[in-house]
Amino acid sequence: MGIITWILFGLIAGAIAKMIMPGSQGGGWLITIILGILGAFVGGAIGVYVLHWGDVTSFWNPRSWILSIGGALIILWIYGMATKKS
Repeated sequence: MGIITWILFGLIAGAIAKMIMPGSQGGGWLITIILGILGAFVGGAIGVYVLHWGDVTSFWNPRSWILSIGGALIILWIYGMATKKS
């Protein structure tokens, strides 16, 4: 159930992260969804291995939302830096 939850969180977290950090990262809705899913995985890993909060498991848990959106913001920032034109 954890992986499916991370994917669902990622779909929503990617959209929220894009609203929080709108920029010229490029990519459309598909890239946003993929980055959101990756961000949910990163947020889950941070929650488990760094903060020891547990992972993204419950859809109604505020910690899960914080981890998912935070991870999506990190991934979106990295993607923006990697695709930035100089």
